Amino acid sequence: MTSQAKHPAIELLCDLIRRRSVTPDDAGCQDLMRSRLEAAGFTCETLQFNDVTNLWARRGTAAPVFCFAGHTDVVPPGNVSEWHSDPFEPVFRDDMLYARGAADMKSGLAAMVVAVEDFLRVHPDHPGSIAFLITSDEEGRARDGTLKVMEALATRDEHIDWCVLGEPSSERRLGDVVRIGRRGSLSGMLTVAGVQGHVAYPQLADNPIRRFAPVLAELHEITWDEGNEYFPPTSFQVVDVRAGIGAPNVTPGELTARFNFRYSTEWTHETLQKKVHGVFDAHNIDYELNWHLSGKPFLTRPGKLIDAVERTVTESTGAAPELSTGGGTSDGRFISPAGVDVVELGPVNASIHKINEHVRVDDVMALTGMYRRILEQMLID
Repeated sequence: MTSQAKHPAIELLCDLIRRRSVTPDDAGCQDLMRSRLEAAGFTCETLQFNDVTNLWARRGTAAPVFCFAGHTDVVPPGNVSEWHSDPFEPVFRDDMLYARGAADMKSGLAAMVVAVEDFLRVHPDHPGSIAFLITSDEEGRARDGTLKVMEALATRDEHIDWCVLGEPSSERRLGDVVRIGRRGSLSGMLTVAGVQGHVAYPQLADNPIRRFAPVLAELHEITWDEGNEYFPPTSFQVVDVRAGIGAPNVTPGELTARFNFRYSTEWTHETLQKKVHGVFDAHNIDYELNWHLSGKPFLTRPGKLIDAVERTVTESTGAAPELSTGGGTSDGRFISPAGVDVVELGPVNASIHKINEHVRVDDVMALTGMYRRILEQMLID
């Protein structure tokens, strides 16, 4: 393990982990990356929006632009006493490195930086441009991070052609799954009005739970779609329902609920909203429904970037990756709408956001080689 720990990507990963960058605090991670990138000839710019720190770094002025993207922020560690070791002190054990952010996604960041350093030693006069788009606002509200950086780039007519996100896309082994898109995410915040009363006199009250129950049952019975060539079926899930004042003899006067759609390109957020309102309206229910669109579905279709990623993963692992649009949302939803081909390739995600998060050490080193090879295919080959 000693020799592995001395690998440049592992050393950088450990340095990043020791910075307690719980969202939206960058905690100096981007300064560390910036120092490495400036030494490699990048022009670096910090874009601060409210309490969110973003880094835009670029080497070269010509097109095409190949961009690595990711986030320095991590989720809170949870109950630290349940960890086998300090979540912000990297620990090597059984070929794994344990720490918060080890898989999501400081290993991706370290691999990207070292891959570019290796690439530039061989190709110092490469064509096109290489860029980094790094934020500290992916695990949180995601409003002052990549979204704002993309808006800033658009105002000065700065365009990205291809982007590799270092999110932990793999499921069982490194490279077995590559994300080529993501489903959209649409949330509903519902309030159902009723009339509070004594449970012994239901005729004098209007119980919002009774009003909402058949609506909920109908929404769950709907087959929203069967998916398509690239996307799994749209899903509807209720995540929170609240009513009552805590007394066993009082019917509630109001019910609140939250639900979420993860939707395919068979729908738009407007058509989903219209469908849901139609169900509520048919049930003669007094309700208010507010919506929040976290991201529209996006897809990178077959082309040069996907070809390069597929070829690289196959050469490195001996097996072709599954091209998937499953999983949660990512910052790819903010990058893709600018006409950018976006692919997500990163370590195994089985332990992300969990106690004792970890990454296989060999995978970080292998991922570094994959990123370098993808970059060579996009700008050199």
